[in-house]
Amino acid sequence: MYRVVVNAFGGPEQLSIIEAPDPSPGEGDVVVRLTSIGMNHADLMARRGDYKLSSGSPPFTPGLEGGGIITAVGPNVTDRQTGQRVVLSLDAPTSKGRGQGTYQSHYVVAASKTLPAPEALPDQILGALWLPYLTAWGCLIWKQNLQPGQRVLISAASSSVAIAAAQIAKHYGSLAVGTTTQAQKVAKLEAMPEACYDHLIATSQDNWYRQAKQLTGGKGFDVIFDPVAAGDFLNQEIRLLAEYGALWIYGLLGRPGTVDITPIIRKRASIRGWLLNELIGSGVEAGAYRHVLERVADGSYRLPVAATFPLKDVRQAHEFMEQGQHIGKLILVS
Repeated sequence: MYRVVVNAFGGPEQLSIIEAPDPSPGEGDVVVRLTSIGMNHADLMARRGDYKLSSGSPPFTPGLEGGGIITAVGPNVTDRQTGQRVVLSLDAPTSKGRGQGTYQSHYVVAASKTLPAPEALPDQILGALWLPYLTAWGCLIWKQNLQPGQRVLISAASSSVAIAAAQIAKHYGSLAVGTTTQAQKVAKLEAMPEACYDHLIATSQDNWYRQAKQLTGGKGFDVIFDPVAAGDFLNQEIRLLAEYGALWIYGLLGRPGTVDITPIIRKRASIRGWLLNELIGSGVEAGAYRHVLERVADGSYRLPVAATFPLKDVRQAHEFMEQGQHIGKLILVS
């Protein structure tokens, strides 16, 4: 087997491939050959030293998602078998301690922290579903209780999380409006069947705020789902909230700046934070897993794959992701 190790905080050059003996499962464990490892911005943050709560200090192995094929079964495992395709649970990496992520060709994990994969799911996406779909579903449906007919503004529209959010919003009968900073991405997104936004807006346009407000008939958005959350953009989002609207922040991609919260008070609106880890141990995660797997299997949700990279080309994969030109999910395959 082999795994990726971050030797020191820094750029992609700090990533190296380490060969190791093939692992053996302990009691209650299985060994999964990971055919799919979803890449996330948190992986880049961990490599740079901006996500120490999850990664710990170097050396460590990054990675939050994974799925593949069971190659070995440990003692007292009766409900999993070799050759079975599985998805790692959301808490599988954290259950092994900090810095024991999924950037590995083979992964030893408790059998209870794997979920059988539906036959309709391709091997390529087995380990790339949770961060996009559970981030969006957990916030919009579980926490916000999104209702049919409500208006949702989704920023960073070309990201896999945003595209998943649009699919979920449409599935539950809501209006989905996406924003992106790059005008050239609008046409690309409009041509993608997976990006099922009702409308798309380039925020590089001077009048983007007015355009967005007009789409709601002047009422504003009931829900805003945002990983940027900073500076003038956040100010504009606050102005776009409807009465009693909620602005959910699930990332910190923007640069901090001065924000005017006066409209929040006037509209009796709210700004709330969302972390995917809140699903773990909540009692609703089993239903969330089932919902996502079933909807992907029946084609209701379609993960857009921007590119795949061999795990051994992880440096190139990180460099590509940092350019920010892709649309959809990047996946490592081994």
